[in-house]
Amino acid sequence: MSGCAEMSYKDVAGRVHTVDLTAVTVRELAGAEPWRVFRGYRGQRHYSGYYWSATTGSHVIYESRLELARLLLADFDREVVGIVAQPFLMTGHDGARVRRHVPDFLLMRGDGLAEVVNVKPAERLVRPKVAEALGWAGQVLAGAGLAHEVWTGVDPVRLANIRFLAGYRYGERVDAGAVAAADAAVTSPVPLCEIAGDEVAKAGVLHLLWRGVLRTDLDVLLSGHSVLERAS
Repeated sequence: MSGCAEMSYKDVAGRVHTVDLTAVTVRELAGAEPWRVFRGYRGQRHYSGYYWSATTGSHVIYESRLELARLLLADFDREVVGIVAQPFLMTGHDGARVRRHVPDFLLMRGDGLAEVVNVKPAERLVRPKVAEALGWAGQVLAGAGLAHEVWTGVDPVRLANIRFLAGYRYGERVDAGAVAAADAAVTSPVPLCEIAGDEVAKAGVLHLLWRGVLRTDLDVLLSGHSVLERAS
Protein backbone atom coordinates (compact mmCIF):
# COMPACT_ATOMS: atom_id res chain seq x y z
CA MET A 1 0.00 0.00 0.00
CA SER A 2 1.64 3.23 -1.15
CA GLY A 3 -0.23 5.58 1.20
CA CYS A 4 1.36 4.34 4.45
CA ALA A 5 4.77 5.31 5.73
CA GLU A 6 6.81 5.81 8.85
CA MET A 7 8.80 8.90 9.64
CA SER A 8 12.08 8.90 11.52
CA TYR A 9 13.56 12.16 12.75
CA LYS A 10 16.36 13.26 15.07
CA ASP A 11 15.79 15.59 17.99
CA VAL A 12 18.32 18.17 19.17
CA ALA A 13 19.99 15.55 21.37
CA GLY A 14 20.47 13.25 18.39
CA ARG A 15 17.85 10.73 19.51
CA VAL A 16 15.92 9.06 16.69
CA HIS A 17 12.13 8.97 16.91
CA THR A 18 10.10 6.78 14.56
CA VAL A 19 6.36 7.34 14.25
CA ASP A 20 3.58 6.97 11.72
CA LEU A 21 3.80 9.85 9.26
CA THR A 22 0.24 10.90 10.08
CA ALA A 23 0.98 11.11 13.82
CA VAL A 24 3.84 13.62 13.90
CA THR A 25 3.21 17.33 14.46
CA VAL A 26 4.87 20.30 12.82
CA ARG A 27 5.94 21.48 16.28
CA GLU A 28 7.92 18.26 16.80
CA LEU A 29 9.66 18.63 13.45
CA ALA A 30 10.49 22.31 14.00
CA GLY A 31 13.46 21.32 16.13
CA ALA A 32 14.59 18.32 14.07
CA GLU A 33 18.26 17.93 13.26
CA PRO A 34 19.33 17.14 9.66
CA TRP A 35 18.96 13.44 8.98
CA ARG A 36 22.21 13.16 7.05
CA VAL A 37 25.62 14.51 7.93
CA PHE A 38 27.66 15.72 4.96
CA ARG A 39 31.40 16.19 4.83
CA GLY A 40 33.47 18.14 2.36
CA TYR A 41 36.17 16.28 0.47
CA ARG A 42 38.44 16.83 -2.48
CA GLY A 43 36.74 16.15 -5.80
CA GLN A 44 33.19 15.98 -4.44
CA ARG A 45 30.48 16.33 -7.07
CA HIS A 46 28.06 18.43 -5.06
CA TYR A 47 28.43 21.95 -3.71
CA SER A 48 27.36 21.76 -0.08
CA GLY A 49 27.62 24.15 2.84
CA TYR A 50 25.93 26.17 5.57
CA TYR A 51 23.70 29.19 5.03
CA TRP A 52 22.95 31.58 7.89
CA SER A 53 19.19 32.08 7.82
CA ALA A 54 17.60 35.29 9.05
CA THR A 55 14.36 33.32 9.48
CA THR A 56 15.79 30.76 11.90
CA GLY A 57 18.65 32.81 13.33
CA SER A 58 20.93 29.85 12.75
CA HIS A 59 22.75 27.94 10.02
CA VAL A 60 20.83 25.69 7.63
CA ILE A 61 22.64 23.10 5.54
CA TYR A 62 22.32 22.59 1.79
CA GLU A 63 23.85 20.00 -0.54
CA SER A 64 23.82 21.74 -3.92
CA ARG A 65 23.72 25.20 -5.47
CA LEU A 66 20.12 24.54 -6.47
CA GLU A 67 19.24 23.75 -2.85
CA LEU A 68 20.97 26.97 -1.80
CA ALA A 69 18.82 28.89 -4.29
CA ARG A 70 15.62 27.42 -2.83
CA LEU A 71 16.90 28.16 0.66
CA LEU A 72 17.48 31.82 -0.27
CA LEU A 73 13.92 32.12 -1.55
CA ALA A 74 12.53 30.53 1.61
CA ASP A 75 14.55 32.86 3.81
CA PHE A 76 13.25 35.84 1.83
CA ASP A 77 9.61 34.67 2.02
CA ARG A 78 7.88 36.59 4.84
CA GLU A 79 5.27 33.81 5.20
CA VAL A 80 7.96 31.28 6.13
CA VAL A 81 8.68 31.23 9.87
CA GLY A 82 10.77 28.05 10.09
CA ILE A 83 13.14 26.09 7.86
CA VAL A 84 14.43 22.58 8.56
CA ALA A 85 16.90 20.88 6.22
CA GLN A 86 16.60 17.12 5.70
CA PRO A 87 13.83 17.04 8.32
CA PHE A 88 13.11 13.31 8.36
CA LEU A 89 13.43 9.92 6.71
CA MET A 90 10.29 8.49 5.12
CA THR A 91 10.06 4.71 4.87
CA GLY A 92 7.11 2.87 3.34
CA HIS A 93 5.83 0.38 0.81
CA ASP A 94 5.17 1.28 -2.81
CA GLY A 95 3.53 -1.91 -4.01
CA ALA A 96 6.03 -4.66 -3.29
CA ARG A 97 8.89 -2.19 -3.03
CA VAL A 98 10.14 -0.54 0.16
CA ARG A 99 11.09 3.08 -0.42
CA ARG A 100 13.28 5.34 1.71
CA HIS A 101 13.31 9.07 1.08
CA VAL A 102 14.78 12.14 2.82
CA PRO A 103 13.19 15.44 1.67
CA ASP A 104 15.43 18.46 1.24
CA PHE A 105 13.50 21.00 3.31
CA LEU A 106 10.50 21.47 5.53
CA LEU A 107 9.09 25.01 5.44
CA MET A 108 6.80 26.11 8.25
CA ARG A 109 4.43 29.02 7.74
CA GLY A 110 2.89 31.50 10.12
CA ASP A 111 -0.58 30.02 9.62
CA GLY A 112 0.61 26.71 11.09
CA LEU A 113 0.80 24.89 7.76
CA ALA A 114 3.94 23.15 6.54
CA GLU A 115 5.34 22.31 3.13
CA VAL A 116 7.84 19.61 2.25
CA VAL A 117 10.23 20.63 -0.54
CA ASN A 118 12.28 18.41 -2.81
CA VAL A 119 14.82 20.20 -5.00
CA LYS A 120 15.70 18.57 -8.32
CA PRO A 121 17.11 19.86 -11.62
CA ALA A 122 14.39 19.82 -14.27
CA GLU A 123 16.33 17.43 -16.49
CA ARG A 124 16.33 14.79 -13.77
CA LEU A 125 12.55 14.71 -13.48
CA VAL A 126 12.25 12.84 -16.77
CA ARG A 127 14.16 9.90 -15.32
CA PRO A 128 11.63 7.18 -14.40
CA LYS A 129 13.30 6.33 -11.08
CA VAL A 130 13.30 9.95 -9.96
CA ALA A 131 9.71 10.58 -11.11
CA GLU A 132 8.46 7.43 -9.40
CA ALA A 133 10.22 8.21 -6.12
CA LEU A 134 8.92 11.78 -6.00
CA GLY A 135 5.46 10.65 -7.03
CA TRP A 136 5.39 8.19 -4.14
CA ALA A 137 6.63 10.82 -1.71
CA GLY A 138 4.01 13.31 -2.85
CA GLN A 139 1.20 10.79 -2.50
CA VAL A 140 2.25 9.75 0.99
CA LEU A 141 2.78 13.32 2.18
CA ALA A 142 -0.63 14.37 0.84
CA GLY A 143 -2.17 11.53 2.83
CA ALA A 144 -0.54 12.97 5.95
CA GLY A 145 -1.87 16.46 5.22
CA LEU A 146 1.50 17.91 4.17
CA ALA A 147 1.92 20.01 1.04
CA HIS A 148 4.68 18.87 -1.31
CA GLU A 149 6.69 20.96 -3.75
CA VAL A 150 9.12 19.66 -6.35
CA TRP A 151 11.25 22.72 -7.09
CA THR A 152 13.43 22.97 -10.19
CA GLY A 153 14.50 26.61 -10.20
CA VAL A 154 13.41 30.21 -10.56
CA ASP A 155 13.94 33.09 -12.98
CA PRO A 156 17.67 33.92 -12.83
CA VAL A 157 17.08 37.68 -12.54
CA ARG A 158 14.80 37.23 -9.54
CA LEU A 159 17.29 34.87 -7.94
CA ALA A 160 20.15 37.31 -8.54
CA ASN A 161 18.16 40.10 -6.88
CA ILE A 162 17.29 38.02 -3.83
CA ARG A 163 20.87 36.76 -3.54
CA PHE A 164 22.03 40.39 -3.60
CA LEU A 165 19.48 41.46 -0.97
CA ALA A 166 20.54 38.56 1.24
CA GLY A 167 23.78 40.42 1.83
CA TYR A 168 21.73 42.95 3.82
CA ARG A 169 19.76 40.44 5.90
CA TYR A 170 21.88 41.00 9.03
CA GLY A 171 19.96 43.72 10.85
CA GLU A 172 22.73 44.29 13.39
CA ARG A 173 25.16 45.17 10.59
CA VAL A 174 23.00 47.92 9.11
CA ASP A 175 22.92 51.41 10.59
CA ALA A 176 19.68 51.72 12.58
CA GLY A 177 19.39 55.42 11.72
CA ALA A 178 19.62 54.65 8.00
CA VAL A 179 16.91 52.01 8.32
CA ALA A 180 14.62 54.43 10.16
CA ALA A 181 15.28 57.19 7.62
CA ALA A 182 14.52 54.90 4.68
CA ASP A 183 11.37 53.68 6.39
CA ALA A 184 10.16 57.24 6.88
CA ALA A 185 11.13 58.36 3.37
CA VAL A 186 8.98 55.90 1.45
CA THR A 187 5.43 57.18 1.82
CA SER A 188 4.63 56.89 -1.88
CA PRO A 189 6.37 55.19 -4.82
CA VAL A 190 9.90 56.57 -5.24
CA PRO A 191 13.02 55.53 -7.20
CA LEU A 192 15.70 53.95 -5.05
CA CYS A 193 18.30 56.51 -6.16
CA GLU A 194 16.28 59.38 -4.65
CA ILE A 195 16.57 58.09 -1.08
CA ALA A 196 19.85 56.16 -1.23
CA GLY A 197 22.35 59.00 -1.44
CA ASP A 198 25.30 57.05 -0.06
CA GLU A 199 26.24 53.48 0.84
CA VAL A 200 24.93 53.76 4.40
CA ALA A 201 21.55 55.02 3.22
CA LYS A 202 21.42 52.38 0.48
CA ALA A 203 22.08 49.63 3.02
CA GLY A 204 19.08 50.81 5.02
CA VAL A 205 16.85 50.65 1.95
CA LEU A 206 18.09 47.21 0.91
CA HIS A 207 17.62 45.86 4.43
CA LEU A 208 13.98 46.98 4.35
CA LEU A 209 13.54 45.32 0.96
CA TRP A 210 14.92 42.10 2.42
CA ARG A 211 12.59 42.31 5.41
CA GLY A 212 9.58 42.91 3.17
CA VAL A 213 8.81 46.32 4.65
CA LEU A 214 9.45 47.82 1.20
CA ARG A 215 8.96 46.14 -2.15
CA THR A 216 9.92 46.57 -5.78
CA ASP A 217 9.76 44.55 -8.98
CA LEU A 218 12.34 41.81 -8.43
CA ASP A 219 11.80 40.32 -11.87
CA VAL A 220 13.82 43.26 -13.21
CA LEU A 221 17.44 43.72 -12.22
CA LEU A 222 17.73 46.03 -9.21
CA SER A 223 19.15 49.48 -9.94
CA GLY A 224 18.87 53.07 -8.82
CA HIS A 225 15.80 53.32 -11.03
CA SER A 226 13.94 50.54 -9.20
CA VAL A 227 10.71 52.02 -7.84
CA LEU A 228 10.14 51.40 -4.14
CA GLU A 229 6.83 51.30 -2.38
CA ARG A 230 5.55 50.15 0.97
CA ALA A 231 4.49 46.55 1.16
CA SER A 232 0.84 46.04 1.93
